[in-house]
Amino acid sequence: MPEARRYAAVDLGATSGRVVAGRLVEGRVELEEARRFPNRPVRLPDGLHWDLPQLFAEALLGLRAAGPLDGVGVDAWGVDYGLLDDRGRLLGLPYHYRDGRTAPMVERAFSRVGQAELYATAGIQTLPINTVFQLLADEGSPALAAADRLALVPDLLAHWLSGEVANECTNASTTGLLDARSGDWAHGLIGRLGLPARLFRALVSPGTALGPLLAHHDLGAPTVYAVASHDTASAFAAAPLQDEHAAVLSSGTWSLLGVELAEPVLTDAAREANLTNERGVDGTTRLLKNVMGMWLLEECRRAWAQTGQDVTYETLLRLAEHAGGDAGVFDPDDESLLAPGDMPGRIAAACRHSGQAPPLDVAAVVQAIVVSLACKYRWVLERLEIASGRELRRIHVIGGGARNAPLCRLTAEVTGREVLAGPTEATALGNLLVQARGAGELGSLGELRAVAAASASPSVYEPTGDPAAEATYRRFLDVTGLQAPTTA
Repeated sequence: MPEARRYAAVDLGATSGRVVAGRLVEGRVELEEARRFPNRPVRLPDGLHWDLPQLFAEALLGLRAAGPLDGVGVDAWGVDYGLLDDRGRLLGLPYHYRDGRTAPMVERAFSRVGQAELYATAGIQTLPINTVFQLLADEGSPALAAADRLALVPDLLAHWLSGEVANECTNASTTGLLDARSGDWAHGLIGRLGLPARLFRALVSPGTALGPLLAHHDLGAPTVYAVASHDTASAFAAAPLQDEHAAVLSSGTWSLLGVELAEPVLTDAAREANLTNERGVDGTTRLLKNVMGMWLLEECRRAWAQTGQDVTYETLLRLAEHAGGDAGVFDPDDESLLAPGDMPGRIAAACRHSGQAPPLDVAAVVQAIVVSLACKYRWVLERLEIASGRELRRIHVIGGGARNAPLCRLTAEVTGREVLAGPTEATALGNLLVQARGAGELGSLGELRAVAAASASPSVYEPTGDPAAEATYRRFLDVTGLQAPTTA
């Protein structure tokens, strides 16, 4: 009997990357982490950048450790990009989405195309990190003048692996420059924004074979696939959804909370709730909202380390177990929390600004974060129900945040919905499943999900109906000024 094909997922997150190998065996995927490495941005005189050459070198080491391979796919975060010249050479290190250069660009874009019209076409939530605003910040730069095409981060690494440049559609949908209905570049919108049309080339779908790994990498000739290259699209592909009453919370540096639909939702209600429409496998739409997520804890850990407090993630989880109704609350998506910096101090300031006692120690800050995230998840869920017309009865928490038992438990309590936590390796799993589909081992999206469900056993958290959870949510609405929905 021939040995099962072996695939490797290069899975790049905003704070770390890894290479995960896997093969399809008896209806499930066996996973093995080959290498994990940090993702450390670099601050240069002109701003904050991603060190993509270093990430690529680490990915190659991971692929070597993964052993002989039949396929390779790259997934990463959205919105960030490299500019390539007509010979495929990178014109400078890509900027980090948390660089402050884009803040004035939102109004520049809206002066050319109104917010409502932008949303009606692209259906993407307004965030200063969006590709459309980053490209406007590049106006007048030598790099943009010399650029022949745009490659989003996973497109760029796949190009370095295979020699082929292709824009994969799920990541392209995060740019704010894709037509949400047609799934093609919104060329009219691009022209009115004053962006060069030459940058935007033909799109490819998840599972497309780009070509063999380049010989100079000396790693054999596995096929390089364009997978569902936006990490959230890969994660959603591995979410074990069973019916339309489930929401998915892809929990990592960002919390991406949404539902999978057949068509985008471009209504005023969706725009006013700042929901985003991103493409998934088989032309599906992920109607979701970005919530700040584990970034808050990660940045607090970094700040505490600078003062000599080495707070482990295990310690954070232990402290979070005691989060209750007396914790400070704040809006996790406040713009003051987006950039790197003194996160504990900023959270304290947010609480103080709303008339609350600021959290003064590590435990109080951690508890404020987990309570505030759980409350914001409920606020988003209520808007998703209105925009989608669906009753959402359960939440699938996937990704690394599925290991955060205190937050999962509190999310069940505050939202009043069942929480199913897992798979934790959803992004890498989805990446590998799409490769297997590209190789002909799997067929429909439903078949991918059946294999994903067989490959993981979720933990279940049920709400108890504790009235204190409702009181906490009402307090969250009061101090943040966020409004409860007027219709359900």
